[in-house]
Amino acid sequence: MASDELCVTRKNRYSLLATRHSLLIYSPLATMLSIFKKEINLFFSSLIGYIAIGVFLILTGMVMWVFPQSNVLDYGFATMDGFFRAAPYIFMILIPAVTMRSFAEERQTGTIELLVTRPISDLSIILGKYFAALLLVALAVIPTLLYYYTIHQLGDPVGNIDAGGVAGSYIGLLFLAGAFVAIGLFASSITRNQIVAFVLAVVLCLFLYEAFGEFSKLPIFFAKSDDIVDQIGIGYHYSNISKGKIDSRDVIYFLSIIAAFVAMTKVALGARKW
Repeated sequence: MASDELCVTRKNRYSLLATRHSLLIYSPLATMLSIFKKEINLFFSSLIGYIAIGVFLILTGMVMWVFPQSNVLDYGFATMDGFFRAAPYIFMILIPAVTMRSFAEERQTGTIELLVTRPISDLSIILGKYFAALLLVALAVIPTLLYYYTIHQLGDPVGNIDAGGVAGSYIGLLFLAGAFVAIGLFASSITRNQIVAFVLAVVLCLFLYEAFGEFSKLPIFFAKSDDIVDQIGIGYHYSNISKGKIDSRDVIYFLSIIAAFVAMTKVALGARKW
């Protein structure tokens, strides 16, 4: 009798451990980390990651040191303004190229059905892919700190560069990358064609970055309504942070854009289950 009770107790314990193990495997954080690692491995097991980083560094290097309109040596001032002006437009091509396959490829191959039917949340899937793409962009940006060091050394006197402005611009660049990655994922989630996802992401990024600022310049507004229109655009808030002043309103704006596009991506994925 005692032996039977012991056996039942052990079975209950093993059942409880198995349940906990299952919950651990499919917990949102564990799922997100698993997808994050898978995406990073995909980036660097193929040429995608290396090409993205290489293209970004080549283009920004040419802006900083080669192109006559922006290179520091001809410009004569210790500044990285040319880099931070050009980086958003390079991001508009680079980030959609990285994110276009995130969901579109999985829809095309049918693996997305396997993914979304597992007992894991759509949000965990999206965030895993989001942070993987954002990390890849951050890895592309980090080597550009060498530009800052070089200009710092070339300054007359040495160190004659606005370090606060540069730091603010880098923070703004990371927020901008976060917004563009969220936009790219959304574009990839609504089509199975990677080229369509790429073009749609480029158009959305360009529109949200430039359109409201240009629209606000039209002579159709009165009082300060043109300023309100300008502030809807991403470019306005990126420009603010790039001045070295981190305003909570700009931070909230970027976080809101990211959250909005992540939410729309979640809706797009959820629509497959209806």
